[in-house]
Amino acid sequence: MAKRGMSQSILKIDINAIYDNWQSLDKKSSKNVETAAVIKADAYGLSTKNIAPILAAKNIRTFFVAIAEEGIAVRKAVGNDADIFVFSGPMQSDAATIKEYNLIPLINSAHQYNQFQLNSPNQIFGIQLDTGMNRLGMEEVEFTSLGKNISNACLIMSHLACADEPSHTQNLQQLKTFHHLTDDLNIRRSLSATGGILLGPDYHFDLCRPGIGLYGGLPFEHSKPVVKLSIPVIQSRRVLAGETVGYGGNWVAKSETQVATISAGYADGLIRAIGNGQILLYDGEIGCPLIGRVSMDLITVDITQLGYIPKTLDLINKVQTIDTIAHAANTIGYEILTSLGARYNREYISG
Repeated sequence: MAKRGMSQSILKIDINAIYDNWQSLDKKSSKNVETAAVIKADAYGLSTKNIAPILAAKNIRTFFVAIAEEGIAVRKAVGNDADIFVFSGPMQSDAATIKEYNLIPLINSAHQYNQFQLNSPNQIFGIQLDTGMNRLGMEEVEFTSLGKNISNACLIMSHLACADEPSHTQNLQQLKTFHHLTDDLNIRRSLSATGGILLGPDYHFDLCRPGIGLYGGLPFEHSKPVVKLSIPVIQSRRVLAGETVGYGGNWVAKSETQVATISAGYADGLIRAIGNGQILLYDGEIGCPLIGRVSMDLITVDITQLGYIPKTLDLINKVQTIDTIAHAANTIGYEILTSLGARYNREYISG
């Protein structure tokens, strides 16, 4: 049995790749269309504090967050010049925050609109429409009931439900609905996130707001990988044929096997569903199978083919991306990315 000292896993985050992905999506947007950046959920779990200032320094001037509290972090990171939109709109307790940090709420209902005008009559706002997703946004009846009251909105947006499926009929239906509700208005419009950009110019309007595509995820197939996760090997042992590894004894050695135990688990966001026999961990270009159950702090790996004990193994790299792992776990890259935990030693590449 070989022993090693425990150390943190290293999560490398390539901010240059994030900006390169933004540039690629910006080039796909139509001429004279602004490309913003969605930086909600702490920049998809990768740190608003570290990522937003660099994007702002690259002249990205518009950001989107989910809630007002996230807007505070972005404002502190990017300074006073950028526009920061809040998808959830002005919640009752947000009035002071929205005013103090100069955030732009996207109003989602006539009630929200009335309350906002009562509490913050001179503040800038946008409007979110429901064009068929039935999640956030005003439906046609309440939107049209506001009449000319919305003429001072700075943006009208909606969100596509099926943009990651280009042939889905709901995309065209939502596009038609958005045109129907907004074509007569002299207000900037936005319909597309990453998937909508890829659907083509008809969906671009005045502003596009990519999110997951910036961070290396589908549906932007040509995005550059943004994260690399290297996990230290903390122990290795020889397991004889017939012996089991891990909780439940689910994995049984068919022959003598060299097993490495590595220092990460579901407490680090590596969900148990990845332990189904499809995932590899890499030493350079050589992939070694993950075996046994993922536990809270540990994962076990068959390293027999290496013939040596590596110091670390890579779970996420250019070959095995967040979407590769997501597919194996029957989920989506968003969940894998935003679940990556706080115990990693994070290294940011920006120069």
